[in-house]
Amino acid sequence: MIDYAARRSMMVDTQVRPSDVTKFPIIDAMLRVPREAFVPRALREAAYMGDNIDLGGGRVILEPRTLAKMLDALDIQSDELVLDLGSALGYSSAVMARMAEAVVSVEENAEMSAEAQDLLLEHGADNVIVHHATLTSGAAEHGPYDVIVVQGAVQHLPEGLIDQLKDGGRIACLFMEGALGVMRIGYKIDGKMTWRFGFNAGAPVLPGFEKHAAFAL
Repeated sequence: MIDYAARRSMMVDTQVRPSDVTKFPIIDAMLRVPREAFVPRALREAAYMGDNIDLGGGRVILEPRTLAKMLDALDIQSDELVLDLGSALGYSSAVMARMAEAVVSVEENAEMSAEAQDLLLEHGADNVIVHHATLTSGAAEHGPYDVIVVQGAVQHLPEGLIDQLKDGGRIACLFMEGALGVMRIGYKIDGKMTWRFGFNAGAPVLPGFEKHAAFAL
């Protein structure tokens, strides 16, 4: 019998805290949310490894360190609305649900979206709305959002998603620049985005977020 609670504590002590993530709401959420429950059954053995969990099709569940450092930089408050793009089975949404007023969890895979709905309710995340839609379209009808989090890498961020961010809001986005991934935090001020370096990380580029080569004759 695997002691997942012990693995969860070890994850926080060896992957999260050493990454200079010390905010109590993040530590508490990552200790309380059972990551193994939000991982495909065949991959549960790897739930607490310090790597991205490969879901296939260019999709992953981000490694705990990357998610924790994103949340640390975003500093989500208890009165804020969060858009979680590419939430898969809902782990990231379950974690953020413990910090935010509400989370809108967008997943384009219909099976994962349906399973996430059940898992989130089962584990008490009743302030999460699961929205089945393409990741690039977001969920404008529930916005605008104080915070947007992208669960994977991008080369290009659609303007339509930036439009769903409140003025004064912020977004965490992992930009892949060749082999190097740079997590940046974007701040929307007077309708314009200002980006600041966060940290280095890696993940596959999400489908639909690729940079399209300019057409030339």
